[in-house]
Amino acid sequence: MTSEEIPARGTGAGPPGKGGREPGPRLLGMASAGPSAMSDPSGVAVLVVEDDDTIGRHVVQALENQRYHATWCRTGRRALDHLRSAPCEVMLLDLGLPDLDGVDVARRARAEHPGLLIIVLTARTEEIDVISGLEAGADDYLTKPFTITVLLARLRAHLRRQVTTTGSQDTALALGDLVIEPASRRCYVRDSEVSLRPKEYDLLAALAAQPDTALSRADLMARVWDENWHGSTKTLDVTVANLRTSLTAAAEGGSLGMPTITTLRGFGYRLDSPPRHGDET
Repeated sequence: MTSEEIPARGTGAGPPGKGGREPGPRLLGMASAGPSAMSDPSGVAVLVVEDDDTIGRHVVQALENQRYHATWCRTGRRALDHLRSAPCEVMLLDLGLPDLDGVDVARRARAEHPGLLIIVLTARTEEIDVISGLEAGADDYLTKPFTITVLLARLRAHLRRQVTTTGSQDTALALGDLVIEPASRRCYVRDSEVSLRPKEYDLLAALAAQPDTALSRADLMARVWDENWHGSTKTLDVTVANLRTSLTAAAEGGSLGMPTITTLRGFGYRLDSPPRHGDET
């Protein structure tokens, strides 16, 4: 075994999986993360939810080396209790926990902490598992084995986008009944605030910045997730579906004054402006 490859279980041969536990993931490239990997984490509070000692210890060490404030919980219930007493900006969540399924933890954490950035770390590579995590409230995911370099880069990209989308524009943007306020990262439909997950807001802001313009999948992934994204783009489709559901529910059936997200098969998406008064037919 080289220094670039570390088994998920300390001995490399843990007990067979049971009760939904994930099969033997590995964490790669632990030595590759140096002090320069993160330019300015600014003491961001990160909760690591991981029951494996090897992965948990090295992830926490790497985060602390980059000046993050890292806390480690080994169970889902402990993590949810910690979030209630000491809110964090980011949660790195393993799906294969000994007490609760990680998908359920993500769902509960999202309901209680709408602004929390949730990144799932999972050895489950089936598409249905990834979709379940995203629909439960996760903003992003990494499949095991992964490198610390990739994890830190992905985390930095998410935090950078939250800062840039917040400070990029002070003027509210109105599209019919929909109003987006970049300064506060809030969204309103007919004066009622819509609760959006961080990535749902970022995606809506990216589409609304260029209404009636076709935006490719690659462009949207670069703007909202990571310009160096190499994984599945299923996360984009799930986020679009969730965003549509949120906006439709907020409109309460009266959709004439609402912009619509149009799917462009084989290309991407477009946010179509609502019809002007008198053009409804």
